[in-house]
Amino acid sequence: MRVLVTLLVLAVVGIGGWQLLPSQGDKNKTITVGTTDAVTDLDPAGAYDAGSWALFSNVFQSLLTFEPGGVEPVPDAAKSCAFEGSGLKTYQCTLRSGITFPSGRAMTAEDVKYSFDRVKKINSDVGPASLFSDLASVTADNATTVTFHLSSADATFPSKVATGAGSIVDRDAYPADALRKGTTVDGTGPYTLASYDKDQQAVLKPNARYKGYLTGTGRPVELRYYAGSAKLETAWKAGQVDVATRTLPPDVLSALNPSDPDNRVSESDSAETRNLYLNTRANSPLHDVRVRRAMAWLINREELAGTVYQGTVDPLYSLIPTGITGHTTSFFDDYPTQSVKKARELLTQAGVSLPVRFTFGYGIGRGAGKEEAAALKRQLETGGLFKVDVQGYEWTDFQKRWAAGKMDAWAVGWVADYPDPDTFGAALVGTGSTMSTGYSNKLVDHLILGSRQYADRSRAANDFRDIQADVAQDVPLIPLWQRKEYVVSTEDVGGGQYLDDGTGVFRLWRLTWI
Repeated sequence: MRVLVTLLVLAVVGIGGWQLLPSQGDKNKTITVGTTDAVTDLDPAGAYDAGSWALFSNVFQSLLTFEPGGVEPVPDAAKSCAFEGSGLKTYQCTLRSGITFPSGRAMTAEDVKYSFDRVKKINSDVGPASLFSDLASVTADNATTVTFHLSSADATFPSKVATGAGSIVDRDAYPADALRKGTTVDGTGPYTLASYDKDQQAVLKPNARYKGYLTGTGRPVELRYYAGSAKLETAWKAGQVDVATRTLPPDVLSALNPSDPDNRVSESDSAETRNLYLNTRANSPLHDVRVRRAMAWLINREELAGTVYQGTVDPLYSLIPTGITGHTTSFFDDYPTQSVKKARELLTQAGVSLPVRFTFGYGIGRGAGKEEAAALKRQLETGGLFKVDVQGYEWTDFQKRWAAGKMDAWAVGWVADYPDPDTFGAALVGTGSTMSTGYSNKLVDHLILGSRQYADRSRAANDFRDIQADVAQDVPLIPLWQRKEYVVSTEDVGGGQYLDDGTGVFRLWRLTWI
């Protein structure tokens, strides 16, 4: 399997000799990081989004984690993990010794069992329970050994354990059947959450108790959250943040100058995608597959990438992005050019009244979402075939709306949970998917399940090619683009190139003063 991310460091400039020997005061100075990502919830059972998981990967531990650029998880809170037998249905982990919660109590296998059980029991509508759909039960065999019993073979289960969904919480501090309230966390990650102000900031301090995969913790960090790319740009230009990521406006990213002596710029490939999701339920104006296919004939990805995003994203023609096993161009094969004629023919066959009216939602402050929605509205209304009612929503409200099927179409970015094509399968197009489109195809479900039986993930490629062919015909979603990842920092901050590599881990501990 190809490595997900190929990292290209575009500029490392302006390091004077004096900077190589920072003072102790500089070492302890807080590094400020600005982002437009939002945190849905501080409880791992109640959040399934990039912003929340970025925080979780720093303040909580999972049994496993990913090395930079790695595709196979490695032990973190666990000392070792492995499948038992050859059936890929029993997975056992032995805990690392000496891990303690903020209370001082040692982490045990009971805490691990408790953490996974409560994710499934709470089953939050915007939580990660769907990732563990094939987890039948968890047993704490003794104080240090935990065993996961799966209902079907799943070679990808270790990768799921390594995500934010696998965050281990203190069973004495988190309720078993409800999300924990408040602005504190009780985790065992490389950082402690010193303070938190929702949608404003998260102050992180190195955790002296940490024991895990890392040999040490990083510098103090303050995460600052901005309601939109323009506000992040203002903060960056005003020198209010040392690092800016996810995301500056497209015009700023496209104008980045590698020779600028004041900045460090890293650009990397990413497995983050963005799709237009379509409500396929019977009460939706997009229920008829011919209506959805007509929409696919009207989308112009090159225009989106070139005008709205100014070349900072690449057009995407498939469910699975480039660089991931099984990638195809199924939507290009079926809908190669923008065609009002073909769209009209399909709508005529469907016998619907023109224009077809539907609602379109997007998350406010999420990159260029507003500009993208306006561009998609223009494209879809070409020829008078559709009438699109566009509405932006605050991020948490937006998640709840799509989960409840309250919109006809919505555009959402998807950051890979782990570096495997499976993360683009059940979560996006399986029955009961996280994106809640109402789509259900027994053959697709069968292929998703079958693909998990291969420990050699390259052998799953054919299943995912078939899945993508079916999705292109059924159109529960329309792929739009694949992101390039940018991290910009001041010239005295190092490690930005390791911050985010598409494995779902946000490595704040790699940031350092030079």
